Amino acid sequence: MVPDGTRDDVAALIAARTPVVVLETADEEAAVALVVRSAAAGPGSRPVFRWSVTEGLRRLDVDLGSVQRHNADATTMLRGIVESGATATYVLLDLHPWFDDPVVVRLLKDVAQAPAEHRSTIVLVSRALDLPRELEHLAVRVPVAFPTAAERAAIVDETVHAWSRAVGAFPQVDPHARDLLVRRLAGLSRSDVARLARGAVVDDGAITHRDVPVVERARFDALAADGVLSYEYATVGPDDVVGLDRVVTWLTLRRPAVDGSAPHLEAPRGVLLVGVQGCGKSLAARAAASILGVPLLRLDLAGVHDKYVGESERRLRDALATADALAPCVLWVDEIEKAVASSDGDGGSARRVLGTFLTWLAERRSPVFVTATANDISALPPELVRKGRFDELFFVDLPDARARAALLRLHASRRGLELRDEDVVPLVGASEAFSGAEIEQAVVSATYVAHARGVPMDAAAVLAELRATRPLAVVMAERVAELRAWASVRAVPAR
Repeated sequence: MVPDGTRDDVAALIAARTPVVVLETADEEAAVALVVRSAAAGPGSRPVFRWSVTEGLRRLDVDLGSVQRHNADATTMLRGIVESGATATYVLLDLHPWFDDPVVVRLLKDVAQAPAEHRSTIVLVSRALDLPRELEHLAVRVPVAFPTAAERAAIVDETVHAWSRAVGAFPQVDPHARDLLVRRLAGLSRSDVARLARGAVVDDGAITHRDVPVVERARFDALAADGVLSYEYATVGPDDVVGLDRVVTWLTLRRPAVDGSAPHLEAPRGVLLVGVQGCGKSLAARAAASILGVPLLRLDLAGVHDKYVGESERRLRDALATADALAPCVLWVDEIEKAVASSDGDGGSARRVLGTFLTWLAERRSPVFVTATANDISALPPELVRKGRFDELFFVDLPDARARAALLRLHASRRGLELRDEDVVPLVGASEAFSGAEIEQAVVSATYVAHARGVPMDAAAVLAELRATRPLAVVMAERVAELRAWASVRAVPAR
């Protein structure tokens, strides 16, 4: 099924003899069926033809039992439409490779500019389609809606019943896993929904919670955009976020509004984490996904920049549309200040990319939770920091004594060293002004030293490494002090 709104739009355009209608969708079968039903719904229905380079022309509204293979060539097909003088609706599949041919473009213009009473409607169907400039003013683009939750549920249920009929046994279906699977299949075409649902059932003869992450990954692969967006398979949990208790609590309170368990609650928009380098901002951004119970996507905002004018914005729009389609999810933008910083040599690309991103932040309606991190707050434009873009601005400071003790125990334990209370006290004192990353690196360095000496690592080795290190907060004391002064009145402490 295609939502009635989309069908009515296409029917109205066909009835009005709109010269060119563009349907950008991966669901080719659904698009063709949409055009056939729309053409039949309008007054004075006209013949409907489908064209592909492999088959040529085939009439769809009447079964003639054969195809016009002599019209498989694009130029021959379009020339035939022009010369016939008959009015009809033509669904042309994947015509865009011929847009570089001036004859094809000219023939399309001839069809589109015929007198209204003799004008046919060309419906162009493709996964992505950039029209030649000569045709843009003659075309109307119609977004093809993705299947609704009810339609996805019907597809999943039909897939289960089809498997049952094929093997003679009804598969085990966990109702909660089935509902979660239906939600995770949002943003996919009908054929992709059926394919992934079939894979989930055939894999083990059941639909269980084990199928959900597999479907999530396959769903991202189906929607991935230009390498700008990546699916983060390995996330971290709240126990890994040491010393950022306020952030963890803030996220935990909002989980029901994101994971679908409390649909009456308004979904949160996101958080901006600023602070000293190496103090856990990126870790907290990654942990947000596991805390909120949704997938984690990473947006390489700096990677969208392209040398061609307008291409950077297009790549960003495609990536953000993918995130919308994959919602609910967490979208992580690391070191955002580097991506939006402009220079005299970028031709204004950074400003346009920033404008595109800000517009999306303000206007999006999908449950995409954005976690952005920044080290240099002075490099962020005011329009990004202001309230409304993010729900909260957290400042991640250097870990205090309690957090340093927890970090020392955590990183030492991961490397086979269990610290006693009497071991921790001097280590906490020696690690004052250290970031979490610097504390971890001191422990790592101690393992190398112990290995080189052929002895087990101990607390003394870690203490020696801490004393031999000059932390960033000491080396760049002025900048850290400036950042702390800025955050003291503008941001919420993360711990």
